[in-house]
Parts: sequence; structure tokens; C-alpha cells
Amino acid sequence: MIMVALAVTPEQEQKLQWLGVKDSKLLSREAREEMFDRIHEIVHDFRIEVIEADAVDNALNDINSNLNWLEANSQARMCSELNPDLMIIDCPSINIQGYTDYFKTKLSKGVLEKSEIRMEHKADAKYPVVAAASVVAKVIRDRSIDHLKEEIGIDFGSGYMGDQKTRDFLSEHYDNPKCQHIFRKMWKPYQNLVEAKKQKKLGEF
Repeated sequence: MIMVALAVTPEQEQKLQWLGVKDSKLLSREAREEMFDRIHEIVHDFRIEVIEADAVDNALNDINSNLNWLEANSQARMCSELNPDLMIIDCPSINIQGYTDYFKTKLSKGVLEKSEIRMEHKADAKYPVVAAASVVAKVIRDRSIDHLKEEIGIDFGSGYMGDQKTRDFLSEHYDNPKCQHIFRKMWKPYQNLVEAKKQKKLGEF
């Protein structure tokens, strides 16, 4: 999981709007790559966090955590470092108030006291700076996927379950030792395959 925070002035946000940034899912990979360097040139500051598969699993295994809290921890950490006057946060949860309350507990005291928080679901569709952050995150993810494919020597597609190539890869290689580090063990499709293998072994008796 890739988390990105960008810091901009109002003038810089206007430049992002002129650049044509939008929700990364609405742009082709070529368009995102073209925007990547331009965004880096425009923004005042930025933070990037790469959350590995085992960190996601640890969060899901912890009774005091979940995927939303993991994202909030990362967002709060990056925002605290950037020290903005206004934070526009893309909220992954429909429970915006609950997410906001948790997010505040993870902010540094100084940023919490001085900064306005604008927490919105699907903020990347409304704010150029959030859209630009989504573009940066998607480019880094795409490049990371390419690196993993080269590392294991297998083309597993996009890594999304809507991709047939990804589904085939998971089915064929979920128990491949050289691929274990890229799977989230708490991921339901992965767990289903592991459970099916256990049932098959039991049925052999």
C-alpha cells in the first residue's frame, strides 16, 4: 500500500489544476507517468510511505487495529511532518466522524492545535492536491509492481483481483516459496486458497 501526502500553496494547487490532475483511476498509465515529474516540480513538499504486505497483515491481526487505522496512522504521521495550515484528507471510511476522531489522536500536538482538518470521502475527485497525491501513489505502485514481476520472474498482471492474470497467478502460486513475501496472508482470496488446500489434504485420508 502506497501513502502520499503533498504540501502546496494556493498558487501551486492552481498549477496542479492546470496540469489536469484527477483521480488516478481515471488516467492512463502513460498520462500518470507524464504528470509524475511535473507534480514533483510544482509541490512545495511531500511525504511518501510504502506499507508492506506484512505490515498490513499485522494491523489486521491486531484486535486494536484495522486497515483504516493503519491508513490514518500513516496520514497523521505525514501531515504532522509537513506541518500544514489545512489538511485535506481522503477518508477511506464512510464513517467520517469516527475516522476523524481517531486521526486527531495520532497528529502531533502542534499540528492538531493549529491546523484545520477537511476530511472527505473520495476527496481525490474534488481537490487537485489530493488527486495529484493519488497520481503519485499510483505511479509508485505501478513501478513497484513491475519490480516485483522482475524479482520473481512471473507476470502476475495488475495485482488487482479484477484482473484474470492476477487471479490465475494467485491460484497457481499462492504456496510458491519465492512469492510468499508479496502476498497479504490476511487477504481473503489468499486465505480461501489456503483453506481449500487444507480441506483437500484432509479428504485424502
